[in-house]
Amino acid sequence: MPAIGLGTFGSDHVSADQVAEAVKGAIAAGYRHLDCAAVYRNEDRIGPAVKETGIPRDDLWITSKVWNDQHSDVLGACRQSLHDLQLDHLDMYLVHWPFPNFHPPGCSVDSRSPDARPYIHEEFMRTWHQMEQLVDLGLTRHIGTSNMTIPKLKLLLRDARIKPAVNEMELHPHFQQPELFDFVRANGIEPIGYSPLGSPGRPERDRTPDDTVDVEDPVVVAIANRLGIHPAAVCIKWAVQRGQTPIPFSVKPRNYVANLECLKSAPLTDEDMRAIATIDKGCRLIKGQVFLWKDNQSWEDLWDMNGEIKG
Repeated sequence: MPAIGLGTFGSDHVSADQVAEAVKGAIAAGYRHLDCAAVYRNEDRIGPAVKETGIPRDDLWITSKVWNDQHSDVLGACRQSLHDLQLDHLDMYLVHWPFPNFHPPGCSVDSRSPDARPYIHEEFMRTWHQMEQLVDLGLTRHIGTSNMTIPKLKLLLRDARIKPAVNEMELHPHFQQPELFDFVRANGIEPIGYSPLGSPGRPERDRTPDDTVDVEDPVVVAIANRLGIHPAAVCIKWAVQRGQTPIPFSVKPRNYVANLECLKSAPLTDEDMRAIATIDKGCRLIKGQVFLWKDNQSWEDLWDMNGEIKG
């Protein structure tokens, strides 16, 4: 799996065609790893864009994800993504969220599915067994998880026939998740870090007054100034050197080229890495409120904050 990927979540302000153009430009610039998902509603544009580049399929690493309302039909969901992406197989297929709770695109954070329910391990394993069948059928080379916690992963590792190859999770200097990061690495699971720059383009509905901004952190800015690079490049370098795979998103050529090119310059020093380790603020930006299953719940209930799965 290439050490950096291009995210393709266009949020609320970037069209599918813009994302497709960014994919073409990014591949031309040297990207070989694309992080896609059915719920981003742009895979049918990304597929033709990839074909236009002429890059051989085996030179690309392409990930997609099953959305919450398809947990009972993983095969159908995967086949639809393959059709839209114009592929005969994926390199990685993920369970996007461990909850089957559906919400319409663009809804408010207070939206609740009438059929919403908490994480139920027996139900998740039925989904996971379907994921394993995708590997058996040759529809994906690897399978993995996303937005999982240590208690949930412990159960999955206990019961899975095919262990998750990756866990995709929010990771940036202000949200380093050291305990989860160490757990997945210790269990042979590669961490993929979304929102590696602190998600400056996340939807307005996901923003809260307590959110912090990684690229404005004095430590990050000081390192960037010393090296003569943008603070975003510091975040990307930190992620790769720490041992996670960042998947930054941008449709601006200047940005996605810079995110890739920064890895060719001198690495951060050990002192830089130690300094960044001290600025973790525990600031989760993608809180997932729409996946809650009861009214008047806190988003913390999704993340097993005390080490126990909420029911």
